[in-house]
Amino acid sequence: MIPEKHLKQVRMNKNRLAKIEEALGHKFKSIELLEQAFTHSSFANEQPGSIRDNERLEFLGDAVLSLILGHTLVDMFPDSKEGNLSRMRASMVNDIRLASIARSLNFGDYIQLGKGEMQTGGNKKRSILADAFEAVIAAIYLDGGFEAAGKFVKSQFSNMLNTFDGYSTSMDYKSQLQEYIQQRHNVQPNYTVTDESGPDHCKTFTIQLQASDVTAEGTGKSKKLAEQNAARNAWDLINRENSED
Repeated sequence: MIPEKHLKQVRMNKNRLAKIEEALGHKFKSIELLEQAFTHSSFANEQPGSIRDNERLEFLGDAVLSLILGHTLVDMFPDSKEGNLSRMRASMVNDIRLASIARSLNFGDYIQLGKGEMQTGGNKKRSILADAFEAVIAAIYLDGGFEAAGKFVKSQFSNMLNTFDGYSTSMDYKSQLQEYIQQRHNVQPNYTVTDESGPDHCKTFTIQLQASDVTAEGTGKSKKLAEQNAARNAWDLINRENSED
């Protein structure tokens, strides 16, 4: 636990804190934990005296998030193998997904940033938003326990969890890719059949996907499966490129 008496935060406006609590669906007993979750290191470094940033909470939140999602997936899919469970969890726990959730909760309006980060649009940066999301999970966990943190996490990942079937990569990659491309580029991904092979009763389809500057191919025994595989390959490409940023 992080003792409340050691959390010497710069007090955020009570109305702002109340709005954050409403968005999170959690009333904090220790409001200092909530303030710390939204305190970036660039802000803490500019303040006189000792102020805790959210980096330790982000570290803890990453572990809590993985445990909650892992526990949830094990309960949902009792017959699914470890490798598939790991793939499903990995598809949820990445900076792009976490930052997207943080944006939907308007975290950028509340993160306390230093002057330099603020001037360069730090409240919109993927890494800062994702870290804040994990810090908030830790803050809720420390304040309300595992059950409270689990309730929050499941509420934010419920739509995604419902796309899994437990036996394939099990993710609606088309929907996730469409959400990402529309948010970033305001265009729709385009899917085109480029090849059909095999007898009529057992065809294999090849689909090419074009989405802004992303191009990928996928194959499958149905057009629907080939489109999902193309979207998955595009998503893997986007994740690799973003990890190099």
